[in-house]
Amino acid sequence: MPTETPAAAPAADWLKTTALVGLDGQPLPAEAIAGKAVLFVNVASKCGYTPQYEGLQALYTQYKDKGLTIVGVPCNQFGAQEPGSAEEIASFCKLNYGVDFPLLEKQDVNGAARSALYTQLISSPAGGGADVKWNFEKFLVAPSGEVVGRFPSKVAPNDPALAAAIEKVLPQG
Repeated sequence: MPTETPAAAPAADWLKTTALVGLDGQPLPAEAIAGKAVLFVNVASKCGYTPQYEGLQALYTQYKDKGLTIVGVPCNQFGAQEPGSAEEIASFCKLNYGVDFPLLEKQDVNGAARSALYTQLISSPAGGGADVKWNFEKFLVAPSGEVVGRFPSKVAPNDPALAAAIEKVLPQG
């Protein structure tokens, strides 16, 4: 008797089963990302791109009511530019840029200790399979869970190409 090959899991399943833990050590509430477009950004407090926090917050403010969540992922792998504790990172982001989008616990985005989140983002077709090159690289995930875009650090949050990609996948355009 032939064995059946199970159907592929829906794209969103990886996001539902990947543990996302906030800077406060608590799991990110499911409603923070469920059914929303999500822009994951590896961030750092001592980087030439750090001022992008301001633009990311503006993007979040502009689109959060239309179904976009931005999730910052602190990472210390590039020039040790995110050396702070969780409390220091949260304070820096709030005081300097008014950040109120979710920030995850610090994690590796490359190498043997790469987080499950970044393994999924990078290994997706839109992720391209290549390592993250620097801080503030962006991955756009559709509400379905499909990774639909990857943007290098030099693409600013107010870049028209990024805005167009976001608008294309917003659940409440």
